[in-house]
Amino acid sequence: MHESDKENEDGLRDRLVRVGVELLDAEGAQALSLREIARRAGVSHGAPRRYFPAHLDLLSAIARQGFAELAARIADADPEEAPARERIEVLARVYLDYADTRRGMYELMFRHDLLESGRLGLRETSLPLFAHLAGLVARVRPEAEPSVLAGALWANLHGIAQLWHWGSLRLATGGDSPGPLLAAALDAHLGEAAL
Repeated sequence: MHESDKENEDGLRDRLVRVGVELLDAEGAQALSLREIARRAGVSHGAPRRYFPAHLDLLSAIARQGFAELAARIADADPEEAPARERIEVLARVYLDYADTRRGMYELMFRHDLLESGRLGLRETSLPLFAHLAGLVARVRPEAEPSVLAGALWANLHGIAQLWHWGSLRLATGGDSPGPLLAAALDAHLGEAAL
């Protein structure tokens, strides 16, 4: 294969993923069919199968973009010189904001079938974010098992994101922001913040 052919191949693969991300943002995960992505990318409906033999492969490639974007947002916002608890709070706020502003992508990223399949190394893309959280948790609560405590905190954040989106927490708490819920979750898992 000539280098220009390789570039064209990579370009088409990237275009299919980009079109998938655009379709996801516009219409949600239910619109992500191989046929529709191919149509919008201007290629035959069979073309995506050269790069993504199964539908899960293409969905995983799209979800990888989401994890990369979330990781970049967290890295950009991370006050690296700050105390670990403050860094966890920033990470949590970025996570909740991402869940709110990139709803379709967020839902795709955490689909169990994608993560379980291990397609395209999706776990290897998602696990470093969890390891980062666990490392910070270990600094705040060194006596605790970091992966268990980080897992409980993450489950709490995920629950806040989902229930806030569905309106359940707004209805139950009468609140207009998930901020107080986040503060309560952080206090419950990490202890109260120093004043």
